[in-house]
Amino acid sequence: MADELTPETPEEEQPKKTHKQRKNGLYPGVSDELAENMRSGWADTELHGLEPIAQAAHTLARRDALSRRFPGERLVIPAGRLKTRSNDTEYPFRASTEYAYLTGDQTENGVLVLEPTGPAGHIATIYLLPRSDRENGEFWLSGQGELWVGRRHSLAEAEQLLGIPAKDVRELAEALTEAEGPVRAVRGHDSVIESALTDKVTKERDEELRVYLSEARAVKDTFEIGELQKAVDSTVRGFEDVVKVLDKAEATSERYIEGTFFLRARVEGNDIGYGSICAAGPHACTLHWVCNDGDVRSGDLLLLDAGVETHTLYTADVTRTLPINGTYTDIQRKIYDAVYDSQEAGIAAVKPGAKFRDFHDASQHVLAEKLVEWGLLEGPVERVLELGLQRRWTLHGTGHMLGMDVHDCAAARREAYVDGTLEPGMCLTVEPGLYFQADDLTVPEEYRGIGVRIEDDILVTEDGNRNLSKGLPRTSTDVEAWMARLKG
Repeated sequence: MADELTPETPEEEQPKKTHKQRKNGLYPGVSDELAENMRSGWADTELHGLEPIAQAAHTLARRDALSRRFPGERLVIPAGRLKTRSNDTEYPFRASTEYAYLTGDQTENGVLVLEPTGPAGHIATIYLLPRSDRENGEFWLSGQGELWVGRRHSLAEAEQLLGIPAKDVRELAEALTEAEGPVRAVRGHDSVIESALTDKVTKERDEELRVYLSEARAVKDTFEIGELQKAVDSTVRGFEDVVKVLDKAEATSERYIEGTFFLRARVEGNDIGYGSICAAGPHACTLHWVCNDGDVRSGDLLLLDAGVETHTLYTADVTRTLPINGTYTDIQRKIYDAVYDSQEAGIAAVKPGAKFRDFHDASQHVLAEKLVEWGLLEGPVERVLELGLQRRWTLHGTGHMLGMDVHDCAAARREAYVDGTLEPGMCLTVEPGLYFQADDLTVPEEYRGIGVRIEDDILVTEDGNRNLSKGLPRTSTDVEAWMARLKG
């Protein structure tokens, strides 16, 4: 990686600075002649006649709804800033969900401001970094300049794409410092903006804004549903990729599985939506196993929980538990089929008007029945559920909302989410599981080290539900046949 701020050769090998080099105040080693040369001779690359981004009409509707909810108040929603990974390298940037949801933009340092026009209505302005300046040398001397990290859209281009008036974000902090009237901001993404608003906001009022934006995402519009389907379809192809290389994973480690799925995510989408869980053997009993450095052995199961994130930041979240050699053992099939039955009951409970908890309760009831039937718990089933005894082997909830965040709508009020009612357009996961830890002496030895989870992405429809991830087989028999075809 080139170093933008230090000489190409050690300092002692650099020629002595001339008078002109010393008096040039930009960076050490830059002569007036070079600085002048870099200012000129560049073609005009401004883009004209750009078409709005695909979701522009939807983001406008979302901003209008936000305006109606908080009349007469200035609303500030930042994208966030680059975060340092190590020394002078940064993590890949991912815009805050709230900002991307309201604008469709994904650039660092961006800020959406809704300025009240009176007791009702707002004017939206998006504040962005303009193209790096060629006059002052920023475009080649700054580590975030155009020649180092690529061309940014000009403010005029951004206006065409996003359908929002755009201004220079470098002027925003001072303007916010001087602003009057009530203000709300989304916190946790931009310390500069938060500092400018220190004496103008309160934690309680800002939390109300965050909660509203979380709940607003619960019901997906047509654009969002299409993006979620894209994410799922790419994820299905990623799972197929993994099955085709299981022999190579056996020769290496779970990292081969992780890398294989990541390739699909980067080729067809923006990234993975969350850290892939590529858990082979007893690692499947660790609910969020993301080290992915273990052995992949024939005869064991692979629990693969992964999702592609689209270029518009909508993610899938799918899990399959696969026999690495293509065939389940009798005990693996027994546990897998129990989880499948549990998931079937959960999916059947997803429908408009149902309580959000209904699919969880239906799935848990089946798992409790199986555990009693196998003699691992003493019935009756109602007693097991009342005391939560099944949770020793099925610790997590059976699902969650899905969207731009893998655990979407996380800031929503309890009454609007887990104690709420399902509506058409909501998208959620149904993902029961059974996990028998390798050191669990309360179960027969043949159970130990087996973990099974099956997860699908379910859209609530007007007349029931639609399984967005039905492209992946779910029954144990179908999984085996699917794997045999792919390994061919």
